[in-house]
Amino acid sequence: MTTARTADDLPEVFPPTLREVMIRPFWIGMLGLALLVAGIFAWLGQWQLGNAIDTDPPAAGMTEQVRPLGDVVTPGEYLSEPLVGQRVDVAGSFVAGDFRVVGSRFDDGEPGFWVAGQLRVDPSTTGIDGPTSLAVAVGFTPDRATADAAASALNDDAPQKVELTGRIISDEGAKEPPRDGDPFEITAMSPAALLSQWRDAAGVDVYRPYLVSGESFGGLRDIHSPAPAELSSVNWLNIFYAIEWAVFAGFAFYMWYRLARDAWEKEVEALTEGDVDADGTEHAPARP
Repeated sequence: MTTARTADDLPEVFPPTLREVMIRPFWIGMLGLALLVAGIFAWLGQWQLGNAIDTDPPAAGMTEQVRPLGDVVTPGEYLSEPLVGQRVDVAGSFVAGDFRVVGSRFDDGEPGFWVAGQLRVDPSTTGIDGPTSLAVAVGFTPDRATADAAASALNDDAPQKVELTGRIISDEGAKEPPRDGDPFEITAMSPAALLSQWRDAAGVDVYRPYLVSGESFGGLRDIHSPAPAELSSVNWLNIFYAIEWAVFAGFAFYMWYRLARDAWEKEVEALTEGDVDADGTEHAPARP
């Protein structure tokens, strides 16, 4: 005669440990996937770190060594960052009628105005065939009337066959004039904005950057143009990205651990709660 087994007769079932769950084939496979993802993130971090340090930075004081304009930039090209503020020399003649006043200028902290003109560059100094023009800031004044008078005088008697030394600077970009102001007002040193008002520029290649002349004209003050700050050989943005990739690599391992722990906690909960048969007999479920 067979006696029905009760819950007390069933063998005691112990829940698995977290380690036992983690060493199951499925979770070992998931660990391998986490290692693969972390390895990719680590490689990306190393790549960012390798690009964070410039192994060939510009030499100290490089911008103070005067170079020919043609060796630094060509018409239509943007000025590369290491060359912003580079001292250059150039020869040519200013175009009569193309001097303009540029507002919103600050000279060593003092607000005022620049006067800028179109220099038709001497081809012998650049080696470029065809006419080329360079926007040149020729002086500063804190007074608008003085700036207007200087521009007018220079337009009537534009300097010819001059040799200039100054700093080459990137285009500031054109700015919209105030709605209630003069639509022809120039408030940024932009060769593009000046070109739109030059009278004699048809068929001429124009340089994108402009020159701050070391010599003033028209009775204006010399423009204060100090040497640019030396560029750091460390790119901190790339270092920040490298740290981010390292965090992502660590997060891949954390996700594996968190998912495995969640699976273990669910299994332990299921085993400790137990099941109830249709006849009301309570027993612990079989261990998987």
